[in-house]
Amino acid sequence: MGYEIIDQNSFTSPTLDKELNKDLSKLNDKSIVLPLGEVKISRKVKSILILFRTNSNVEIWDQNKKRLFELPKIEYTLRSLNSLLKSINFSKEKYPYAKIKLIIIDDNTNEINLSKIKKLINNNTDVSITKVNHDKYKELIKKQKNDETFSNLASLLCSYEIAKKNADDLVFFVEDDYLHFEAMMEEMISSYERISSQLNKDIFMCPADYPYLYMNNHKTNILIGNKRHWRTVNETLCTFLTSKELLEKYWDNFYKTCLDRHDPFEKYINEIYNSEICISPLKSLSVHFTNINSSYGLSPFIDYKKLWDESD
Repeated sequence: MGYEIIDQNSFTSPTLDKELNKDLSKLNDKSIVLPLGEVKISRKVKSILILFRTNSNVEIWDQNKKRLFELPKIEYTLRSLNSLLKSINFSKEKYPYAKIKLIIIDDNTNEINLSKIKKLINNNTDVSITKVNHDKYKELIKKQKNDETFSNLASLLCSYEIAKKNADDLVFFVEDDYLHFEAMMEEMISSYERISSQLNKDIFMCPADYPYLYMNNHKTNILIGNKRHWRTVNETLCTFLTSKELLEKYWDNFYKTCLDRHDPFEKYINEIYNSEICISPLKSLSVHFTNINSSYGLSPFIDYKKLWDESD
């Protein structure tokens, strides 16, 4: 009859044949959160294309500071990729029918570091590497003060173009200095389905709980995801998930972001959030490993050392 039975005495659901402390939701079908009940999934996730941008030559772009733990950039790239792969595999075990493909957008990584990246992906057929062709973008991108800024803009535009051409459903843009919790992809997929089904529209999702979002008095709404709360935000950096439909709808914003170094850098991306909903998790699913004092970096209330060690 469309209802699930709950036996609160035995703490089980006879119709689901599960204990209530287990995952009661079913991808592409229903999202169940106690005591809020069931949300029928109308916005089903079919596939996710992940674009992982790497540059192991630049320690911290646009800054003269060292990152937490003060190691060479390649260490953060490798741990970021490793944590992302672990999260993808964790999600595949739970949701094997949600197709996930990863494309690494490499920007000038030397052969020694590139061999380390290739060893990490270990001939995974769902992972490929594409190198950024700087010559392609020299006439498009405004001349910058330094090569690092041009390179960053070219890499970003390359990832947007690949997403527009190759994505079928969701697309996830990821930078190479974020470390991800194992459950990140699972929570992103299942919460996307639940929240976009409730709102009856596609959305943007940022996996990081950025500290700079707590340094003003902007109003926010709190939403229930799969296994945690999410808050509405009106700013992100360049790591976020959305749909191909929204990518195409706001292509001019994505394109203009890459033509020059704006202030803030994400100016035209943030403009989209005046019209569309963007949410980030409480607490964080991914942590931006920058300088310890950076307001754009380390998410609050996270055991950074534990996450760092787990991503080794």
